[in-house]
Amino acid sequence: MSLMKSLLAGACLTLLPVAALADPALIFDLGGKFDKSFNEAAYNGAERWKAETGGTYKELEMQSEAQREQALRRLAQSGANPIVMTGFAFGEVLNKIAPDYPDTKFVIIDMVVEQPNVQSVVFTEEQGSYLAGVAAAKASKSGTVGFIGGMDIPLIHKFECGYAQGFKAANPDGKLIINYTGTTPAAWNDPVKGGELLKAQVSQGADVVYAAAGGTGIGVLQAAADAGVLSIGVDSNQNHLHPGMVLTSMVKGVDNSVYEAFKAGTEVEPGVRVMDLASGGVSLAMDDNNKPLISDEIAAAIDTAAKAIDAGEIKVHDYMTDNTCPVQ
Repeated sequence: MSLMKSLLAGACLTLLPVAALADPALIFDLGGKFDKSFNEAAYNGAERWKAETGGTYKELEMQSEAQREQALRRLAQSGANPIVMTGFAFGEVLNKIAPDYPDTKFVIIDMVVEQPNVQSVVFTEEQGSYLAGVAAAKASKSGTVGFIGGMDIPLIHKFECGYAQGFKAANPDGKLIINYTGTTPAAWNDPVKGGELLKAQVSQGADVVYAAAGGTGIGVLQAAADAGVLSIGVDSNQNHLHPGMVLTSMVKGVDNSVYEAFKAGTEVEPGVRVMDLASGGVSLAMDDNNKPLISDEIAAAIDTAAKAIDAGEIKVHDYMTDNTCPVQ
């Protein structure tokens, strides 16, 4: 049994030991590394680093909320450096733990933790979602589109609000239906509930639905394909899951942030790193799977909006700085 597996056996954590001491580490949030969304994007970034460098790393999958502190402490004690974690839910425990390991660099994705040995990676999800809203408005035949969020938290309202703003800019008279899966972390991994919400929105006329719900979103995309309506994926490029039925995916560069953290190693620079539209931190996925769905009109509208955002001509609301949304 490896050292890390021995250390964590008592916690019943699923750890795949692929490294020696002093290698980087990646902790996945609840939902697992093969969620086809946020966690899997992080995994892909780590694997890209591994393939390019021949290096090895430790990886750990969370099984419950109660394991966050223990997992971080034991990885730090093992010598892993840097330690990258996916998800805002690590914020509170990292703020508590980071001062105890001043020589360890930590990287947290989707949350800001102000400690001298922490890099906080945040994305302008609202900008990418604005473009998704424009695409939905142009693709919709009914004038009604939907949004299905996972856990009802401010971070996902960033997606919702940006999407609403882009949709309304392209179709001021359009209708937007909004649902959330739940208020606990279980909301990220309930594809059955996601499918049920999709069917309810379709019954109200929605013919394009954007899912920002982690593993739950897989159920949304499946139900949309079954119902013959278009969906929009999130975090990873999900166009291939249902070719010709996923309008596009709002991709976050989670893979790039993990890859670059691993590449920097112990030289990771602390502070806040903002991954925005201009830097390629967020984008809409275009490939052979959705090419037939993206007309010249839709492509032009997306391009025009993207350039306006980059130029500062369109200000997309950031729900995290002001918990209100100017449009719904």
